[in-house]
Amino acid sequence: MRKYILFDLDGTITDPKEGITKSVQYALNKFGIVEDCENLLPFIGPPLLDSFMDFYDFDVEKSELAIKYYRERYSDVGLFENSAIDGMAQVLSKLKAAGYTLAVATSKPTHFAIPICDKYELSEYFELIIGSELDGTRTRKSEVICEVLKQLNVEPEEVIMVGDRKHDIIGAKEAGTRSIGVTFGYAKDNELEEAGADFVVNTPDELLACILEGKIS
Repeated sequence: MRKYILFDLDGTITDPKEGITKSVQYALNKFGIVEDCENLLPFIGPPLLDSFMDFYDFDVEKSELAIKYYRERYSDVGLFENSAIDGMAQVLSKLKAAGYTLAVATSKPTHFAIPICDKYELSEYFELIIGSELDGTRTRKSEVICEVLKQLNVEPEEVIMVGDRKHDIIGAKEAGTRSIGVTFGYAKDNELEEAGADFVVNTPDELLACILEGKIS
């Protein structure tokens, strides 16, 4: 039985739409690019460096500068333009009470992930909160997952990764863990299925049932 559950943060536990999109908008404005926040939803989930390169054809140097601008706003304002997804605190509480060990595995820097979890009183549920580094290292989801496994001293076969984007599912595959995709985040239609999620759920209640009833093993 898999007793270790790793959770993505943005779009899975919290809804960071306002903070992320407004901070990306701020960064793009520095380059003379005017963009509506609704068009920036794809930035929620993937590493920022990849997103600036993929969506705006920035090279690495320009993307790194864009991240610097992004953090000018995000560090002071955008960090807490956020909210806990309805029902997720109850899911975490019930899983922990059932004996599961929970951890956060996010592409967001740990420097930001911890205060967000603290702010919304979620940290108490997690054994670890692990993300990327501010210097740009450990941004691939598989790298984050592997770091969590290392610190927990567990094998991939003991673990389920829960996330809302294909990057979570692909990262789980690369790290050797099973995965559950949640559609209440920011995935496009069929994104999670096409990425190869072992199970896909539509609500926090379905997620809880999927784990407690052993639908994924």
